[in-house]
Amino acid sequence: MPIHVVRLGTPRLPNEGLRLGTVRRPPRGVRKSEFARRDFYDVWLPELAPSAPLVSWALADPWTPVRWRRYERLYRREMAQPAPRHLIATLAALSATTSFSVGCYCADETCCHRAILREPLADAGALMSPRP
Repeated sequence: MPIHVVRLGTPRLPNEGLRLGTVRRPPRGVRKSEFARRDFYDVWLPELAPSAPLVSWALADPWTPVRWRRYERLYRREMAQPAPRHLIATLAALSATTSFSVGCYCADETCCHRAILREPLADAGALMSPRP
């Protein structure tokens, strides 16, 4: 069952399963009891989000190809640490038997960590849905 990579807050896909929010912060202005009902996420997994300093750096200036490559390199370095690496391996193993998705709020996946997260998940053996 492939892992879907989604934008949080968008309507769920058919058979999407559990939605994991790989974001640093919960959605603003939304009650915790409403997160799942409003299609944000069922489980918050901030350990797979970029660190707060990396998010601050990323939001400080517009994206350029050089800034994106640096962001990608720094985020991959964070995901190579033991705790995120173990979570990625766990999700990869679960993808063989369970439907679920991972996501972020960014409107454009091409400038979002969720685009990068696809690769470590796939490298760990996860079944991944194709890009939309």
